[in-house]
Formats: sequence, C-alpha cells, structure tokens
Amino acid sequence: MIGETQHYQVRIFYEDTDHSGVVYHANYLKYFERAREDYLGYQQLIDLGKEGIGFAVYKAELSYNEGAVFGDVLQIRSTAQFDGDYRMIFHHEAWREDSNKAAVIADIQLVCLNRTKKLLKISDLDIFK
Repeated sequence: MIGETQHYQVRIFYEDTDHSGVVYHANYLKYFERAREDYLGYQQLIDLGKEGIGFAVYKAELSYNEGAVFGDVLQIRSTAQFDGDYRMIFHHEAWREDSNKAAVIADIQLVCLNRTKKLLKISDLDIFK
C-alpha cells in the first residue's frame, strides 16, 4: 500500500466553483482528504478513531496550475511515504481529463495523535503492518 499510487475520482459540482467558474482553491484540500481516506481505508480509520487515534495535517503545500470547472471529473492520484517515525507525506495530483499536466499538485504532511494529542509513531500502527 505505502509507496503505491492510487486513483480516486471526483466530480466537480456547481457548488464547488467560485464566482469565476473554477473550483474554489480550498476545495482541493477536501478532494485530497477524501483520496487519503480511500487510500488508508475507511474501516481502518473508523477502528483507529474508536481507539482515540487520528491523523492531523502538519503541513500542506499546494501548487495550482489550471482550474477545474463545473462538470469536470478529476482523477486524484495519491502516493504515500513515511518520513521518519512520526510523519507521513501524501503526494497528490489532481488531473483533468485530456490534460497534459496536473491541475493541482499537493504535498500533505500528516502526524498521528492519540486521544490526549500525544504524537504516535505512525509506523507502529497496525494498518501499516
């Protein structure tokens, strides 16, 4: 799973766009979050949540190359890697159909926290074994 590229599809609705007709920039963070949930597995995340364990965004870097518009279907390509014991980096690319470059590229760094907000070693989690 870690290191593999996975694809997640997002349809752009009218509500996703701003007054100029392109996707509002912050919505890409939602699309990437959904792709990460799909990548890690919904049931695994639910099980971790029951134990009081969750992920928090530590850092997000995004580059916007071209805007998606109402009616587009984006392919979100996601790859994850560990960055030491406590951090995980997801590389996301949002691709428009028939485009020769990614519309948006993001590197999202995550940390794992327990119920009391103490850092946990990500590599120790059962979902990665």
